[in-house]
Amino acid sequence: MKLSDFDFDLPDALIATRPANPRTSARLLHVENGMQDAHVSDLPGILRPNDLLVLNNTKVILARLTGRRDRDSAQGPVSARVEVTLLSPTTTGDWSALIKPLKKVQIGEEIAFDAGLKATLTDKQDGQGVLSFNLTGDAFDAALAAAGAMPLPPYIEAKRKADAQDRTDYQTVFAKTLGAVAAPTASLHFDEALLAQIAAKGVTFAEVTLHVGAGTFLPVKVDDITQHKMHSEWGSVSAEAAAQINATRAAGGRVIPVGTTALRLIESAAAQDGTLSVWEGDTDIFITPGYKFRVAQGLMTNFHLPKSTLMMLVSALMGSDTIRDVYAHAIAEKYRFFSYGDSSLLIP
Repeated sequence: MKLSDFDFDLPDALIATRPANPRTSARLLHVENGMQDAHVSDLPGILRPNDLLVLNNTKVILARLTGRRDRDSAQGPVSARVEVTLLSPTTTGDWSALIKPLKKVQIGEEIAFDAGLKATLTDKQDGQGVLSFNLTGDAFDAALAAAGAMPLPPYIEAKRKADAQDRTDYQTVFAKTLGAVAAPTASLHFDEALLAQIAAKGVTFAEVTLHVGAGTFLPVKVDDITQHKMHSEWGSVSAEAAAQINATRAAGGRVIPVGTTALRLIESAAAQDGTLSVWEGDTDIFITPGYKFRVAQGLMTNFHLPKSTLMMLVSALMGSDTIRDVYAHAIAEKYRFFSYGDSSLLIP
């Protein structure tokens, strides 16, 4: 399979820079024995009793920081602006980060941010920096909440900067566990009222955690997709979630992850026969056509970037020909694309 097999032409006007308001008014392309145009608010009538939705309860941190580094010179102190995007914590409690301009910040130099937050550059590797912060635990979380901004995807950042509204818009209503630097965007379409309506139809929910990393936006740079190295993300499946998923499968219900992150996690955690148990660790699972799904029997997901690993994933689930038809329909009907865009419910 070649990278070009997953390409398509997308009009720039269909890239959403703000979400639908209210959340549940987003459009939903229901693909199950054909295609049906609907809205997310129609989910209670589309899902079946005994279905189980798997939700990713990760919480996005305000990972984008603007600071300054001060340096003495013959003419006196010189201050320079530094932009930082936190990527993931290291095993030592530091943070790997994208730093602009990385070349001009020296190892051992301090960067000062608002709210008393400071970081020292301790290492540079693979175009990233490693930062050691002066605060930890709750104090770090509080300072980051005060000084940081939402790390919007690059295709939105290119059009506008994050603002106060994104602090709500780019967070799911069931976000609990801090650690993501990108949102599980299919989940952004739910509000409390819709969750209650879905539950009233006999649909259950299982919560898992996968901390979405910035690697989700990395382009595939090789034409032979088997040579692509997938990014790694940390996740966990609790005993309760595993039991819920196993019980649903045993009873003949459908396990439907909300978002590719939830799908990748449960497929990583599942045994060969599809059963789950407590699981925690890093996953770099790369799902491409030909993959045999162990657990997921459907997927709710937004519309993805051309030539992305997520296009490969949905093609694996539905078949490449079906996905080409789905995306052609979505473009023709002017569905909104990517993180703040509309959604689809894919049932193979």
